[in-house]
Amino acid sequence: MIYKEMSKVELRKNADIAPNTMTKLRRDEPASMLILLKIADYLDCDISDMCEFIKEEK
Repeated sequence: MIYKEMSKVELRKNADIAPNTMTKLRRDEPASMLILLKIADYLDCDISDMCEFIKEEK
């Protein structure tokens, strides 16, 4: 988003994401893969550019 000079509100509206979903993302709460794919598609990037998998130790 920084490179594209857009706000979170612009991203939310243009990627057709609900406000409560954006709140979840800001709070590092779980989000569906569909939401992440919508954002990646809108930003024209790979999903790995936005997130990474970190295995929790038991």
